[in-house]
Amino acid sequence: MELARRVFFLGLDSMPPKVLYEGMGEGFDYLRGIVEESQRFLMRTCHPPITVPAWMVMFTGKTPGELGIYGFRHRRPGEFGYYIVNSRFIRAETLWDKAGRDGLRVGVYGVPPTYPPKPVHGFMVTDFTTPGPEKPYTFPPWLRRELEQATEPTIFDILYRSSDKDKVARELFRMLSNHQRQVEYLATRKQWDLFLYVEIAVDRAHHAFWKYFDHGHPRYEQHPRYSSVIPELYRRIDEWFEKLHRRLPRDTVIVIASDHGIKPMKGAFVMNQWLAEQGYLKLKPGVEAKPGTDLREDMIDWDSTVAWAWGGYYSRVFINLKGREKRGIVEPKYYEETVNQLRRDIERIRGPSGEGWVNKAYRPQELYPEVKGDPPDLMVYLDDLNWRPAGTIGWPTLYLSENDRGPDDAVHDWIGVYAVYDPEGTLSKSDVGVMDIHRIRRHLEEIIFSRR
Repeated sequence: MELARRVFFLGLDSMPPKVLYEGMGEGFDYLRGIVEESQRFLMRTCHPPITVPAWMVMFTGKTPGELGIYGFRHRRPGEFGYYIVNSRFIRAETLWDKAGRDGLRVGVYGVPPTYPPKPVHGFMVTDFTTPGPEKPYTFPPWLRRELEQATEPTIFDILYRSSDKDKVARELFRMLSNHQRQVEYLATRKQWDLFLYVEIAVDRAHHAFWKYFDHGHPRYEQHPRYSSVIPELYRRIDEWFEKLHRRLPRDTVIVIASDHGIKPMKGAFVMNQWLAEQGYLKLKPGVEAKPGTDLREDMIDWDSTVAWAWGGYYSRVFINLKGREKRGIVEPKYYEETVNQLRRDIERIRGPSGEGWVNKAYRPQELYPEVKGDPPDLMVYLDDLNWRPAGTIGWPTLYLSENDRGPDDAVHDWIGVYAVYDPEGTLSKSDVGVMDIHRIRRHLEEIIFSRR
């Protein structure tokens, strides 16, 4: 069974409404024209607002708690280290699973996390979590050889947190070109009814060059080369998509979406040092750390430690709970009291000049109808995501002007984009409304399966 019309989904990772809807910057002439004729929504992303798990929330209709995925890396209770989430952790039915089960041919390219590839009724090329082109990354397996012969080996990601901005820009455009050649090949040579393509280069450009693009950035800098990187990336996507769109059937439905938004990073807040100052975390006597040192298990005086944290675009805080952790000290009967006190203390954190912040510390059970997998005890957002939590130690201050993991100009934001263009006009144009990310799956199903 096939669709009366095809659906092409263009995922622009981290695209904010002020760019695609409100005209910030240059380069998106064609796509903005499509958006003007679309049913448009402000896409409200999930908790946490990060790429893994956001795309899978969109394509399964499940919350991160129901998926049991709270980020790219996870910690098993009782262990200090972490494991990496991959496609094997996705047990909910995806949109392409349902489409294939109903006899529709699907193409999936770059949707995180789809590595390692799973069988689909069509074809798949995995995402930025893929370790490298030497690994199996396509379904069917023989598509890899065909794709590499027709284009080149897939470039899955780049090192974007680097002070060598010229190299970042070169590799960014090379990766984008690689993806575009491959998607064009697949979209024009293969049979499909539903094609889902997520471009991670947008996110990498935003993190690496946002302060050269956004005039409202607290460290905005006009640069003769770097200020043109993001507009040039937009232009290349726009021109490529216009050419591809003209080769698709005229009645193809176009969906444009992001997984979250983006905004300037004001700085990083050193979470573990703050926990130590507050008496929640204690290092062993004599431990000295240079700025940017990772907190290690052997540094911690576990007999006196109540909690420790991870950094990232949000902070995951773990309680040293007796009976769960190897050297836990917090008695289970005091767990709720401990979590609530820590939450209150986090919400009182202020900025470097004493200014008030909007801090939120949630228990996963407060956010999701079901909590699976290995959740943290608290999920922490600092100053409404404006400040990035830093997990490293050894700094002379709690407030860093830059990211502790390398240069990064941006943090994630709650609102992204979701627009549906139907050239036959069966979907009426609409003013911008709000669509929760986990509800997009149902909306897409209505579009896809009503057209068989």
